[in-house]
Amino acid sequence: MPSWFSTSKNSQNSDSETALSELPGKGSDSGDSNVDMAKESLSQLLEDTRVPDSVRDVLSDEYQQLSKMLEKLEKGHLHIAVFGRVSVGKSSVLNALLGKQAFSVSVLHGETKTESSEEWQEVDAGGIYLIDTPGINEIDGEEREQLAHEVANRSDLLLFVVDSDLTEVELAALKTVADTNRPIILVVNKADQYNEEEIFELRTIIRKRVKGIIAPANIVFTAASPSRQTVIYVDDEGNEKETVRQRPVDILNLKSRLWEILEAEGKTLSALNASLFAGNLSEQLGEKILATRKELGEETIRMYCVGKGVAVALNPIPIADLLAAAAIDVSMVIHLSRIYGLPMSKSEAGELIKTIAAQMLVLYATFWAIHFASSALKIGTVGFSTVVTGLAQGAVAWYSTLVVGRVAEDYLAKGKSWGDSGPKLIVQNILDSLDRDSVMSDAKEEITRYLKASKK
Repeated sequence: MPSWFSTSKNSQNSDSETALSELPGKGSDSGDSNVDMAKESLSQLLEDTRVPDSVRDVLSDEYQQLSKMLEKLEKGHLHIAVFGRVSVGKSSVLNALLGKQAFSVSVLHGETKTESSEEWQEVDAGGIYLIDTPGINEIDGEEREQLAHEVANRSDLLLFVVDSDLTEVELAALKTVADTNRPIILVVNKADQYNEEEIFELRTIIRKRVKGIIAPANIVFTAASPSRQTVIYVDDEGNEKETVRQRPVDILNLKSRLWEILEAEGKTLSALNASLFAGNLSEQLGEKILATRKELGEETIRMYCVGKGVAVALNPIPIADLLAAAAIDVSMVIHLSRIYGLPMSKSEAGELIKTIAAQMLVLYATFWAIHFASSALKIGTVGFSTVVTGLAQGAVAWYSTLVVGRVAEDYLAKGKSWGDSGPKLIVQNILDSLDRDSVMSDAKEEITRYLKASKK
């Protein structure tokens, strides 16, 4: 969470002033600059042609949110979302801020079923929207909590409402929401139920409980929907009488704090939220793109394994075997490089294979020995021995191409880099991850199936 919203202060009187002065980029010029940078970042993310269509389809919801976020920045809108348990008065707080009954308030458990929003026109800035969300402990809570967190990721400032000391559920939820790195105001509602001494004690307890999460200046007490008060008075004749009166709504502290934040950093908050959202989406895109590329890469490697295994198994000429093996590996590496968006020339692919082969010297020496010996047998024999030796050659060819493909894929996934470990360790890790006997057994079966199918 940004430090200016979580730094604790010893002086209660200076809390508000200090927390406000620590806001970064204070000033409208800085705010405009931050918004412009955020808009540019979102636009680039939306228009990035390097993202495969398959990845865009998987993240279609996120891209829709991204478009809405960009539209929000273009219009200068700012979103304030409210969170909290059922019946703490979330909707009442928003209604009190609006000065009207815009959000549903009910004694029924879980009245707010989905998120809803209303423009807050009292602030002379325009485009500020208050968003109500379901209670964090409602029925079907996991789904609704997920909805609440999604709203948090699209909101610029959060109001977390409680009506007493925080329960363990509330504290856990607060920490989870705080992980979204949005500024939070902790609203202690129903303050009319406590006297001054109790409020002082409650404030002290809450400050300790949320230390490091919420700055003291951002803990405010409200009475958004105060209960009725029974009043006993003495009439003109000296008789005691009882009457009931409605206590006044007390939302001034919250309004004041919101005004301070919005006036100082409204634009910067909106830009910060957009940048955080873009950053999160970029991470998701990177993960999805890498996963998609790995999936396509595995299919490509398998295709070349089959091609090389069959070609070597069928070809009776040793030199032709060698040439076919080399050509197939080079083609595979070039194909993989295109999948990973890092095209390589034939010479580059050949150099990469040489580097990998140097670390697989024992394997390749065995491979070539089998090629020459088995090819000689294939030339001098026919029938069963030809099939057996051909399958053995093909299986070794399959295995070697699988290793080359996996190592090349790791190299490309790191941006044409071996990373800190270097090629030797990467090749060793790939070899350790494969069961050679199992791979070669599967390869023989696959080659046999292919040969049988091709004869039909």
